[in-house]
Amino acid sequence: MKKAFLQLHIAVLLAGFTGILGELISLNAGLLVWYRLLITAVTLWVLMSVTGKLEKIPVKEALKIGGIGFVSALHWVLFYASIKYGNVSIGLVCLSAVGFFSAILEPLLTRQPIKKEELLLGICSVFGIYLIFHFDARFKLGIILGFISSFFAALFPILLKFSMKRTNMQTVLTWQMTGGLITLSAIMPFYLKVFPVATLLPSLTDFLWLLVLAWFCSVIAFQFSMNALKKLSAFTVSLSYNLEPLYGILMAFVILKENKTLNQGFYLGFTIISLTLVLHAVLLKRNNRKTADAVEA
Repeated sequence: MKKAFLQLHIAVLLAGFTGILGELISLNAGLLVWYRLLITAVTLWVLMSVTGKLEKIPVKEALKIGGIGFVSALHWVLFYASIKYGNVSIGLVCLSAVGFFSAILEPLLTRQPIKKEELLLGICSVFGIYLIFHFDARFKLGIILGFISSFFAALFPILLKFSMKRTNMQTVLTWQMTGGLITLSAIMPFYLKVFPVATLLPSLTDFLWLLVLAWFCSVIAFQFSMNALKKLSAFTVSLSYNLEPLYGILMAFVILKENKTLNQGFYLGFTIISLTLVLHAVLLKRNNRKTADAVEA
């Protein structure tokens, strides 16, 4: 059990570290995500094939998962663009809007009633982001991009749930990354026409950071999460991932010294968002207890 908890929190830390890597890698957001998908997809195909965890699925199902991969790729491009036009803390704090979008999108897509408590908490997170937006004009574009990114971040896991009911998670992730790579490759010429670059190839330093991003923050983090799920409840895993923005922002403060460039508006908004995350944790714990009591009854 202790090993599972350790692996889970390492996975959450690695997820938070992706924001730091977005700042350290000099490639623009589109190329950064394209290389991340390329390295991750190739690694997963080799790893899952060798370990025998890759299932054969119908072409129609592969296309569906690949389409969801495009949605996740859009999230990543917008997330890293938010970091490029703002900073790591801005990009990560905007992820808190995922709760707001999830509270609306999941009931719509699953045809279930909206949970008013989750919607209210989501609105509180959006209000925290608004305070940061209102008090600091320097990061407005980064906040807008991060806010849109959180919409796609909320959408693609909901869509993946349907596929995960029919296919193992390793196969779903492999086809998700592959679909994201193929679709992003298709639009990359248009993207680069709008956002031209001097060179398409990463520097040696960028390439090494890309390997860290793909191998550690994608492949290994995924494996750790899967291992943790075997020992821990889905509730514990999802609750722990609420800490991702907090871990990432703390790392940005320590590694990049971003705390010196942020004003009081950020800390006010961040405080509200942090309190919202705590309330969300309490709500999840209460609902989890009710579910357990209902099962026992």
